[in-house]
Amino acid sequence: MNPTDNHRPSAPSPSGPGLPPTGRATSRRHLLRSAAAGFGWLAFRGLAADAGAAPTPAGTPGESTGRPAIRHHRATARRVIFLCMQGGPSHQDTFDPKPRLRRDHGKSGPGRGRGTQLVGSPFAFRQHGQSGLWMSELFPHLSGQADRLCMVHSMRTDIPNHPQAFTQLHTGSARFVRPSLGSWVLYGLGSANENLPGFISISPPARLGAANYGSAFLPALYQGTRIGSGREGSSEAGMSHVTQGQFTTGQQRRQLDLVHAMNRERLDGAPGAEPGGGAIEAAIQAGELAFRMQSEVPDLLDLGRESAATRALYGIGETGVDGFARQCLLARRFAEAGARFIEVNLGGWDQHQNLEAALRKNARALDRPAAGLIADLDARGLLDDTLVLWGGEFGRTPDSRQQDGRDHNHRGFTVWMAGGGVRGGMTHGRTDEYGAQAIEDPVHIHDLHATLLHTLGLDHERLTFRYGGRDHRLTDVHGSVVRAVLG
Repeated sequence: MNPTDNHRPSAPSPSGPGLPPTGRATSRRHLLRSAAAGFGWLAFRGLAADAGAAPTPAGTPGESTGRPAIRHHRATARRVIFLCMQGGPSHQDTFDPKPRLRRDHGKSGPGRGRGTQLVGSPFAFRQHGQSGLWMSELFPHLSGQADRLCMVHSMRTDIPNHPQAFTQLHTGSARFVRPSLGSWVLYGLGSANENLPGFISISPPARLGAANYGSAFLPALYQGTRIGSGREGSSEAGMSHVTQGQFTTGQQRRQLDLVHAMNRERLDGAPGAEPGGGAIEAAIQAGELAFRMQSEVPDLLDLGRESAATRALYGIGETGVDGFARQCLLARRFAEAGARFIEVNLGGWDQHQNLEAALRKNARALDRPAAGLIADLDARGLLDDTLVLWGGEFGRTPDSRQQDGRDHNHRGFTVWMAGGGVRGGMTHGRTDEYGAQAIEDPVHIHDLHATLLHTLGLDHERLTFRYGGRDHRLTDVHGSVVRAVLG
C-alpha cells in the first residue's frame, strides 16, 4: 500500500481493539493506522513524504547521477578542485601585502582590548607576471602562475571559530547539518563517469571531515567518497575495499544481483515492508558503483603510471612537499577521469605563535604542488573548464598578544581561484591598511558559493531540494554572484 494514501484507521475487530481480524497476521503499518487513533500513521506519512521527495523542477536533475546535467545557463567550468587549507591562512603574510602594518610593527593593536600589538609581516612581497599581482616570497613557484590567479581580498564569514567556520566553508551553514558544497555540485551536474564517484575528498580531517563531505538530506548517492584520512600521512592516501580476492568478478556480479533482487522485492511492496524507496534505490546504485569502481579506481590511485617529469612538476619525493603533491596529482587524475568535485586538504594553518617558521613550512608544502597542478591542468587543456579554488576557514588578525603570531579574523581574508572562466591576473576587493576587515567589495562565503555554482552553469537560487516542508539551497536565502571576477 502506498504510505501516502488517505486511509482511515481500521475499525475494531473481534480479536480486540485496533487489531486485524482473528487469523490474520498484523504488520507495523496496520498497527500505526489503527493504534492511538492513527496519530502514528499521520507522522509516518509525513516522514515518508520527505524521504521520497523528488527534486524540484526548474532544471534540477533527476535521481540518477548518470543522467546528463540540465544547466540553467552556459557553463564555463565542468568540475572543481578545491585546495582546502584547514585553519586560517594569514592573508597579510601570503597574498595581501600591508606596508603600513609592517611600519607600525610593535604598536598597540586597534580595537581588540589591552595587551595586543601589531605584528608586521616578516616576509617580503613583490609583484609578479604581466598583471603585477602581489605575492609573498613564500611562493617562488606559485608566483610563476600569477597571471592565471584571481585574488579575492575581501572575503568574510560569520564566526571566527574553527568548527563553525570550517562547516560554513563547506556547507554554507555554521549551525545546521547541511549538504556539502561538493554534494550540491554533484546533485546539480550528475556524474561524468559512471565508474567513479563524482565527489572525492582526499585526506579530510578526522575530526571535522564526515559532516563536511556528507550529503545530509540529499540522497546518499551524492555524498563524498573519502580517500585517506587526516590521521595518516597524505602520501598514504588510498581507497579501502575497492578490490578483494575472495570471489571472481562473475561471482561478485551474481552476489550483487541477488542483493538487488531482494532490495527490489522490498521496494515493490513485499508484505509488511516499510516504505523508503529512495533509500533502497540509493543502496542499489551505490552497490553498482562500487562494483564498477573495481575496473578503474586502482589504476587512478597508481601514481607510478605518471612520468618522472610530471611527478617532479608536483614535487613528489621532495621532503616536506611529497604528501600534498600526491594529493594534487590524484586530484588532476580524478578530474581528468570525470569527477565533478575533488577536495584536497592541507592542515596546520593556525599560527597563534611561531608565525614565521610555521608559515614557511605550510607554504613550502603548498607552493610547488599547487603551481604544478595549475601548470599540468593547463598543459592538458583542462584548466579552461576546471575551476581551482584555494582558501581556508578565515584569515588572521593584524595584532596579537604574541610577538610572533596572529589570531582568528573572519572580517577580511583572501581566497584565490584559477581557470574555469574566472579572470586571471586580477584582484577583487580590499581590506584596510592593517588587513583587519574588508572595506571594498566585500564577498561573503554565500557569494563565493553562488559564484562557484554560476561557473558550473547552475543558478544558486534555482538549485534546490525540498526537505522538511521547504526548498533548501546551498546559499539558503543569501548570496550574489560576484560577476566582476568572471571572464
